[in-house]
Amino acid sequence: MKFAVAIVVSLCMSLFAQGQSNIVYGSNNGTYLSIFNTKIYYEEYGKGTPLLLLQGGMGSIADFKLCIPELSKHFRVILPDTPGQGRSELADSMSYPLLAKYMAALIDQLHLDGTYVMGWSDGGIIGLLLAEGRPDKVRKVIAVGANYNLAGTNLKNVKPASLTDWEKKSKNWIANYQKVLPRDWKKYYRDAMHMWYQSQYFSPDILKRINIPVLIAQGDRDLIRIEHALEMHRMIKNSQFCVLPNTSHAVFRERPKLINQIAVEFFSH
Repeated sequence: MKFAVAIVVSLCMSLFAQGQSNIVYGSNNGTYLSIFNTKIYYEEYGKGTPLLLLQGGMGSIADFKLCIPELSKHFRVILPDTPGQGRSELADSMSYPLLAKYMAALIDQLHLDGTYVMGWSDGGIIGLLLAEGRPDKVRKVIAVGANYNLAGTNLKNVKPASLTDWEKKSKNWIANYQKVLPRDWKKYYRDAMHMWYQSQYFSPDILKRINIPVLIAQGDRDLIRIEHALEMHRMIKNSQFCVLPNTSHAVFRERPKLINQIAVEFFSH
């Protein structure tokens, strides 16, 4: 997820500030898997066809807390914290292809077949890579607020904040990050910034090779340019495209009922 620092701070703080539901998602008796010598935390809810939910950068399972109750009525919802986030350990490095390898390994370790994937921001990018690389296990993908290069965002001319500036402005995020699992937050920040500010995350040829059903979705006020999302839609054969009205990048916080409805209809037909 490629946020300008002020936007990242605002979104993260607003997510933490929301009222607690009966279940504290992200801290609810989850399980660890060892993937590439990294402890990866995940939680499960519901029964049926597996639905893998993948969060954005600087996030956690809790990013989907407004959507989990309804989705778990229809699917076996599986929510991993990607490396370095939530309760998962840091990986040695960070790139979108590497994160996709982690999630592909998770699918294999859990023996998932016919899996649906819905990812947001960084998770949407991972979902697209899984659509191309693991059609043997992944049946359909919804990529929300995803992009394949930095130019696809409204932040292409924005430089990442220095570590010092981030530390000054993000004390609450740092405290929460360290609270759930003590880790080197500075390494995570450096790795994330290096990944987000690459000019290209993966070759567009990957999109052209996708042969499973894909839905590209985003808010009409997203940080991802609509023209870029349409470009991806047109490169993916027989894909669908959806823009949520009056919605920013924070789709799962601002429009949980609408994105749930879209997901249930897309995955069920």
